[in-house]
Amino acid sequence: MINRWPVASITTLVNALGMVALVSTLMVLTLSPAYANNAEQQPVISVNGEGVSTMAPDMAVLTLTVMREAPTARAALTASSRAMSEVIAAMKSSGVASRDLQTSGLSIQPQYVYPKRNDQGETRKLTGYTVRNTLTVRVRDMDNVGTVLDQSVSLGVNEGGSIAFTNDDPSDALQQARKSAVVIAREKAQTLASAAGVRLGKVLTITEQSFSRGPSPYVARMAVMDAAESVPVEAGENSYRVNVQMTFAIEQ
Repeated sequence: MINRWPVASITTLVNALGMVALVSTLMVLTLSPAYANNAEQQPVISVNGEGVSTMAPDMAVLTLTVMREAPTARAALTASSRAMSEVIAAMKSSGVASRDLQTSGLSIQPQYVYPKRNDQGETRKLTGYTVRNTLTVRVRDMDNVGTVLDQSVSLGVNEGGSIAFTNDDPSDALQQARKSAVVIAREKAQTLASAAGVRLGKVLTITEQSFSRGPSPYVARMAVMDAAESVPVEAGENSYRVNVQMTFAIEQ
């Protein structure tokens, strides 16, 4: 059976479809210039600048380890704990606050003797245990660093050891480095604009990355030394660097 549409209905449908197409065309014509403007990339100048500021360190971070060996784990741990307790007590008596003392490592390792040849079925033999107790110390009195090291070694620190010099609050140095980085970046942008014969516009984006670069930590193997022997300490300077990336508009 064939359905027949009235002529008037077909005419109405065609007119409606034509109106939708016309409206869609007008919308495209109206919005296209806006899309075209957004698609146009604004001419810019992108530069980076690095600012550096130095600061004398006001704090030393020491890493000290007490190592003890014994036939049993209990004996090794007891000996290590006794020595470390004396070290901690000496630190506190030297003016180091409790908040600046932190146990940063504790290990108990078995020690074995291995046969030179294993073709006779011999196996390794347990000979004892080694206990290492590591203490991290922040010394805020820079004149006291050598004394703290002397005391720690005299009281039982006998392995490892490192010193890193830092600043408790480097915000002033970072702020100065940040300002210098922005000035340098702006000068670069102005130089590029002048060389290109254009005018430098407003700042569009700015990002930063900061980091410190101080003296490399001193690492040494601790050994028993005469209590009268002084440990020479040179703190040097810490460098704080700030990198900024800036994007400037080019005025038309």
